[in-house]
Amino acid sequence: MKKDFDVVIAGAGMVGLVTAALLAQSPCRKQLKITLVDAGKRPQFRAGNDIALRVSAISRGSLSILQDVGVWQQIMSQRAGPYRRMRVWDSRESVEGPDTLRFDAADFAVPELGFIVENVLIQHALLQRLDDLDVDMRFETPIAHTSLGGEEHRIDIQLQAGSSISADLLIGADGAASLVRESAGISVRTWDYPQSAFVTHVMPERSHQETAWQRFLNEGPLAFLPLQDGRISVVWSTTPEKADRAMSASDADLAAMLEQASDEVLGKLEAVGPRGSFPLRSQHAQDYVMPGLALVGDAAHAVHPLAGQGANLGIADAAALVTVVSEAVLRGEYPGDLPTLRRYERRRKGANQTMLLFIDALNRLFLSNSAAIAGLRGTGMRLFNQSGPIQRRAVQVALGINV
Repeated sequence: MKKDFDVVIAGAGMVGLVTAALLAQSPCRKQLKITLVDAGKRPQFRAGNDIALRVSAISRGSLSILQDVGVWQQIMSQRAGPYRRMRVWDSRESVEGPDTLRFDAADFAVPELGFIVENVLIQHALLQRLDDLDVDMRFETPIAHTSLGGEEHRIDIQLQAGSSISADLLIGADGAASLVRESAGISVRTWDYPQSAFVTHVMPERSHQETAWQRFLNEGPLAFLPLQDGRISVVWSTTPEKADRAMSASDADLAAMLEQASDEVLGKLEAVGPRGSFPLRSQHAQDYVMPGLALVGDAAHAVHPLAGQGANLGIADAAALVTVVSEAVLRGEYPGDLPTLRRYERRRKGANQTMLLFIDALNRLFLSNSAAIAGLRGTGMRLFNQSGPIQRRAVQVALGINV
């Protein structure tokens, strides 16, 4: 068996870049030729620019992986807003009521629960790290299709420009509409929601107190995420009609809509940022792996944004896949063998499925208008607040905190 292997990563989002950086620093790095391809231009971050619209809640588990890669200090030195507390409550109750879920970093002996960070800043830091590593990065290089090659295990990757490359292992990190997944014929199970997500930034009258606020309304959850400069990032899962109204509303009318939806938890609001909207769905790939191929991140699973877990699940995928591949290569195994890749699938598919179903059930539970179910929600939230070990375990799973 040959000693050196070609690994191609499709997609230069956060998950694809983390995968590339971890592979390039793994114990088997000398045996890998790593190529990263992406259809878009190289992402650019400039500190003087306004905070970008797309942000992610980075858990402590993901933070630890970014530290291992060697980029977290650079991210922190640029722009990262910590959240040290979380408050989650039902619109039928007050944020100060007994049913409100409360999570405080101090209760878990950690300095913060996580950080709100711009996606483009994380990409920029990872790309600068990859510039110093032995990785062939090709931007503005869209893939036309992929197929099994003539050589056993090898995957042929046809580029739209007419050329081709081949890989012992192709990693699909190319998002929810993954061309890699589609070319491989891997089916997905999809959950469509009667919701769209509306996103923007606003300046609150009162301090966000480094707290992530989430209020569950009948149409879906409204999240206020604390940004470093005092503003909040808004993620509002609501009806498509209301999302459209928010997109076209004047600044004053949008502020009024969000004040009402948030029960003025942070007082009056000033609309100060760009806006975006997109339909909501969850999906899960039937298979994460095939001979010579593995899916990570949204290519394998896409979740509702209410728990802020999308980026964290993908980063955990990347770490698990790199561990499996590295261990296999060091043992003299072929990294594209299906039994090898199944080890990655077993580590991640069940955990991702559990999180996906939990988030889906939570969203549907709070969408119910039933008074009986609302009463059960309140009882459940009170019991959860008093549950001690159960609450601590939930924080450990969701935020990657060792408690």
